[in-house]
Amino acid sequence: MTSNIVLSNQEFSVVGTRPIRHDGTDKVTGRAQYGADINLPGLLFGKILRSPHPHARIRSINTSPALALAGVHAVVTSEDLPLASGRVVDLGEGAMTNPKFLSNNCLAAEKALYKGHAVAAVAADSVHLAEEALAMIEVDYEVLPPVNDVLDAMKADSPVLHERLATLSNPNLRPGGLRSEDDTGQGSNIANHFVFEIGDLEKGFQEADVVVEREYRTRAVHQGYIEPQSATALWNVDGNLTIWCSSQGHFNVRDQTANILRIPISKVRVIPMEIGGGFGGKTLVYLEPVAAALSQKTGRPVKVTMSRT
Repeated sequence: MTSNIVLSNQEFSVVGTRPIRHDGTDKVTGRAQYGADINLPGLLFGKILRSPHPHARIRSINTSPALALAGVHAVVTSEDLPLASGRVVDLGEGAMTNPKFLSNNCLAAEKALYKGHAVAAVAADSVHLAEEALAMIEVDYEVLPPVNDVLDAMKADSPVLHERLATLSNPNLRPGGLRSEDDTGQGSNIANHFVFEIGDLEKGFQEADVVVEREYRTRAVHQGYIEPQSATALWNVDGNLTIWCSSQGHFNVRDQTANILRIPISKVRVIPMEIGGGFGGKTLVYLEPVAAALSQKTGRPVKVTMSRT
């Protein structure tokens, strides 16, 4: 049905026109470079070993068999990342972050907290060699009961994921923090509990003509961008780190990577590539600190690209 509504009688210089997309030619001709398109001299390929268990304590990781494979140049685990604080910090302009949680999501430390949680990474001459090396890493897991439901997770007898998780009551500290080492209080899965309300709610219910109450459940989802996560890192001998990645905020990548690796942000340069979709899913670091740690160990650039599974 055609609308006859007149939105404006005024001519604008931009609104209502068809301006040229300056990135259009490169994209339609295939010249545009995305995160996985980077190729550097001496490039190594990284792959990440992921936990098959949704909740498990990591007793030990034996990387020797993988390192013995010809063509494998380095293996990293959380032991290769600096010990991060569990205290919430502001990375700037209200970007509240828990460095320990962020670091442990890149490479699991004490526990694997979900199926697919990264536990180790390999850098090798080819992707196929790296995948072969992953199968040779020996991880000793103590499999623990998983927590699959948010309501069950809040019960007093629920398995606790983070033994020292602090329950906060501050909407500005949503990442959650950890209690002090000497705090022997009971553990909880509740990271934060806060309430937003305005006016007299009880009076509002009493005066309402109709009150509708429903309960809805949904599953965890992730953004459906076409381009997988990818990061290439080169840690130079002068201590400067360069990262090429697909990101929705290269300053976020710089600040988070520097925080995890405990190096000055002035030492980290992030070059954003073209982005094949993100929708909010490319605002945190996953691969960048791992690729950087592999590059530091090998002295060569390392590219890590996620698969679609």
